[in-house]
Amino acid sequence: MKPFSQIEYVRPDLEGMLARLDELTAQAANAASGEELLAVCDECDKLCQQFMTDSSLSYVRYSINTKDEFYAKENDFYDENSPRFNDKGLAFSRAVLANPHKQALADRYGQIYLDKLEQSVRCAIPEILPLMQKENALVSQYQKLYASAMVEFEGQTLPLPKLGPYKQSTDRAVRKAAYEAEGKFFDDHQAEFDELYTKLIENRNEQARAMGYENYVPLSYLRMQRLGYGREEVEAYRNQVVRDVVPLVARMKARQVERCGLTDPKFYDSALYFADGNPNPTGTPEEILAAGRTMYRELSPETAEFIDFLMDNELLDVLSRPGKAPGGYCTHFPTLKAPFIFSNFNGTSGDVDVLTHEAGHAFQAYRAMQQDLPGELQGPGLESCEIHSMSMEFLTTPWHHLFFGPQTGKYALYHAEDALGFLPYGCMVDEFQHIVYSHPELTPEQRNEEWLKLEKKYRPWNNMEGMPFYGRGAGWQRQLHIYQYPFYYIDYCLAQTVALQFFAAFLKDPKDAWQRYLALVDKAGTQTYADLVRSAGLVVPFTDGSLAPVAKAVSDWIDANQL
Repeated sequence: MKPFSQIEYVRPDLEGMLARLDELTAQAANAASGEELLAVCDECDKLCQQFMTDSSLSYVRYSINTKDEFYAKENDFYDENSPRFNDKGLAFSRAVLANPHKQALADRYGQIYLDKLEQSVRCAIPEILPLMQKENALVSQYQKLYASAMVEFEGQTLPLPKLGPYKQSTDRAVRKAAYEAEGKFFDDHQAEFDELYTKLIENRNEQARAMGYENYVPLSYLRMQRLGYGREEVEAYRNQVVRDVVPLVARMKARQVERCGLTDPKFYDSALYFADGNPNPTGTPEEILAAGRTMYRELSPETAEFIDFLMDNELLDVLSRPGKAPGGYCTHFPTLKAPFIFSNFNGTSGDVDVLTHEAGHAFQAYRAMQQDLPGELQGPGLESCEIHSMSMEFLTTPWHHLFFGPQTGKYALYHAEDALGFLPYGCMVDEFQHIVYSHPELTPEQRNEEWLKLEKKYRPWNNMEGMPFYGRGAGWQRQLHIYQYPFYYIDYCLAQTVALQFFAAFLKDPKDAWQRYLALVDKAGTQTYADLVRSAGLVVPFTDGSLAPVAKAVSDWIDANQL
């Protein structure tokens, strides 16, 4: 393929595509045999893959530079027209499900293919198209507002991601000032962030009610492609985290405070893990990328082929720049069989996490696109996708010295503590969203009060008193997912629980752990979360008591590896 910078983007002939989808829908409805239905589905899949390639290409170029007027207009085009395309896709799925020969699809791809179609047709109806278009526009407004953030700090004008190193400085005054600079931006734009979220809650709840749901919560479970579990299982999981993980993390945080020599810890101290500073990668961004290439070349033949493809074709954009959208993600271009990694390096260990986490996603996408699978089965539900990324962070342990040199032991401890410490936060984000969509009458101030209550429940060690932004309970507004990908957060917890089991397996037998991981990756989207986890010989964390042994194993390793 051509390098990314040379790939030509052409806006798709949307009206032609929509007309073709109508024709294919009629053919699916009238297919007189299983073979005929399979052939129509294959053709529809190719059309969908082309649209996804075009829209992903546009989205990546827009997020690389949100000030680029051409791609800003293209982004508006997809905000408005993706729901139209998806609506036609759902009409096609309904025709397939109504065809008496649909069993041919299950025979070829497994029952999960039909289960996913059944689930998808319960996610939207034509009547809510205008609401979905409006939702996309609101999310783009949030992204643009967030990306516009430039803060004055120590004589420099910085985008928010560049504050990362200062938030973990060994100088307490610098840490405090960095959190305050970030907080000031959000406080200055408080009304805008509040109003956008109020509108998003109203919009999503309206979509749900139009489809016969009480509010957005049940609709979100369908849109998140959660097969085989629901709200009760997620609540049971969160309860286990409160009971079995929060006390372990509280003890861990107390030791972190002691290690850093702090007597009166505040929230702005929470990102500092060691008195002499957090482990930061040595070397320039270019050297970090080169070390990443070495790591994947040595890990396995499969990852060697993958990393060469990625780097030879410019399929990473990782340097932070003004106008670049915040955060990091992995997407893919199906017709090119190419994944893409987007990030904002800022000189912290997070830069290495990108090369392990996002590359885990990219590796799975790359492997799936080599298989003869329809788009629906190329990736599992998001809680399973995050297993690919979060486990890769641990399975690459033998190469972390390439990034951290003498600080490698420090990074290993930091990474394990951070992974376990994440679980309460992830559950908190999830419970918060259940509350606000179930109680849309809450004012912005009341939403913040709910967040502060959850802080006491899940992270009682945090002291945010007197801090701008965080002190008033608005810290959730910097979490992109809450605005952009509703209810996409507990997925990280469910996946982290599996990744921590892979870590324990890796400590016993690295080769065996890698083979089990590779087999799970190569199952792509052909199994549910629970089946994928069991296929790797690991424990599904929904049953009461299943989380405690996992958390204890990691906590014991952390105890034994203090520096």
